[in-house]
Amino acid sequence: MTTAVVIVAAGSGTRLGSNQPKAFVSLAGATLLEQCVAAVQAWSRPFSLVVVAPPGWETPARQLLASHGDVTVVTGGETRTDSVRAGLGALPAGTTTVLIHDAARALTPVAVFDRVLDALTSGAQGVVPQIPVVDTLISVDRSSMATGDAVDLSLIRISEPTRLRRIS
Repeated sequence: MTTAVVIVAAGSGTRLGSNQPKAFVSLAGATLLEQCVAAVQAWSRPFSLVVVAPPGWETPARQLLASHGDVTVVTGGETRTDSVRAGLGALPAGTTTVLIHDAARALTPVAVFDRVLDALTSGAQGVVPQIPVVDTLISVDRSSMATGDAVDLSLIRISEPTRLRRIS
């Protein structure tokens, strides 16, 4: 199995309230993109790495990642789907397994990558990692804005909607 990781870093950062793309915002002295790439590169498994940068931010991305070894940087698209497609288009020939990762999830432990790859190796066609919600959630009546009961957190996980096999 030849593995690649595509880091999608093409988000605008508008919800973050930033005047620059989210992946270029600093966290603890380094950008989210640098933090993310460093975390992924701590993974013990062999893989190739593709970073998808926002249009016009390819050169800053390459400069930030120059000391991180062999990283391919490509231009993202208008939508997340377009950006993922651009990353997939830059994969090395012979890549058999691809992990798509969001640069905004810069602090994801490499154990998550291990669990995802292990599930794929075991036959899953696709995997969406999930983590338990630990914050308190309450219901709100939209018409009155009155708060209701707390939500049972044992029923909630953070992930993208999917019908693929889940791991925890």
